[in-house]
Amino acid sequence: FIDAPLATVESRDPKGLYKKAREGKIKGFTGIDAPYERPENAEVHVRTDLLSVRQSVNKILEKLDEEGIHLQRKFRPIDEEEPGSCPSR
Repeated sequence: FIDAPLATVESRDPKGLYKKAREGKIKGFTGIDAPYERPENAEVHVRTDLLSVRQSVNKILEKLDEEGIHLQRKFRPIDEEEPGSCPSR
């Protein structure tokens, strides 16, 4: 379950869909005028407003490891401001 507060999700919206939904230009938009139902028993809960991309990926990989699904740990590098930082804050 990838999670972030609605304000954070809206601030990350490159297409401006949340803005359009708030203006009434898009109807039935989840979290705006349509309900959002959080998973009751998510196996993994990743708060992307609190974790960096790298931390979020590692949290998911750790859960997969626990379940016996072992994936490679080497991925293409990403730019992050500093270890442990979250650019959305």
